[in-house]
Amino acid sequence: MKRILLHAAFWIAYLLIFAWNGFLWDRAASPRFSDSQLITINIQTAFLHLIPQILFAYYLVYFAIPEFVKGEIKLIYSLCIFIAVIGVCAVMDRSITNYIILPYFYNDYVGAKPLLDPKRIFIVILFFSFSSGVILIIKLVRTQLAAKEKEKVLIKQKLETELLFLRNQINPHFLMNTLNNIFALARKKSDDTPEVVMRLSELMRFVLYESNGEFIKLNEEIGLLEDYIALETIRYNERLSINFEKNIDSDGYNITPMLLLPLIENAFKHGVSETRFESYIFISLQVRNGYLQLLVENTSEPVNSATPAASIGLKNVKRQLELTYHDYRLNYQQRENIFRVDLFVNLNSHVKI
Repeated sequence: MKRILLHAAFWIAYLLIFAWNGFLWDRAASPRFSDSQLITINIQTAFLHLIPQILFAYYLVYFAIPEFVKGEIKLIYSLCIFIAVIGVCAVMDRSITNYIILPYFYNDYVGAKPLLDPKRIFIVILFFSFSSGVILIIKLVRTQLAAKEKEKVLIKQKLETELLFLRNQINPHFLMNTLNNIFALARKKSDDTPEVVMRLSELMRFVLYESNGEFIKLNEEIGLLEDYIALETIRYNERLSINFEKNIDSDGYNITPMLLLPLIENAFKHGVSETRFESYIFISLQVRNGYLQLLVENTSEPVNSATPAASIGLKNVKRQLELTYHDYRLNYQQRENIFRVDLFVNLNSHVKI
């Protein structure tokens, strides 16, 4: 309906412009008619001339050009149809002038020219070209705008899908090891079994249901980290020393889900699990005035640079940061047996996808 109204508005505007130009011309060339008569005559004249122009414009824009672009009809055949259509429309326009407008509106005050007068036919074709050209330009502009909007939607959907994928990349080895630990605890009839099952359940519930939103409360993200750390701690027992310090000045902060977990997971998977001696992980989370600072430090086998495995989690976090925040820094370094990650995020610098 909206599209029909837009087309109607265009042709009404075109009719009024056409009628106004005709009125200005006739007022100088036909003094025997009053201004009110000329206005009425030119509105009626413009309306009748509009009929063949509309027919030709819509044939050209919605049939001839699309069919030619698709290549479904041959060039010669398309050209013959085009000439035939514009010829019929031109003759229709000249017939309206000679057999309706001049005898009935102007009372034969202006003498009729031959129906197929080349000069008049040429003028008619010029008018057809103008109206059709305007319609074609409008259609092309609307098509371009629609294509750009569609492209934006597709890019937005792609980025949202990528972000969701990044958030859901919990290491499957972690799940397998946790289930093995639960199995071992169950066989021993350990009192820790219910707590471990509950923490794993909470973690999986968060991943499946809570991490799909754009933002969550920072306290919920911290709860996820604590569940993850508690589950991983069971695997290492006395071999691992872990310290998690938190200092947050407000409970009202929001954060993109699953942003911090890959850094903690990285410390366990590519730090502690790959060392051959007693290990430690130190985590410090500070938030002041909307600025988050996270330090993760863990023992690691000495290498010249960060291992490719370790960089996977870091790339995950960096890509999430690119998609969700303007103001952030992510640095990491390996020195001797220590791997360190420093993250800074302005939690108020949200990116609109």
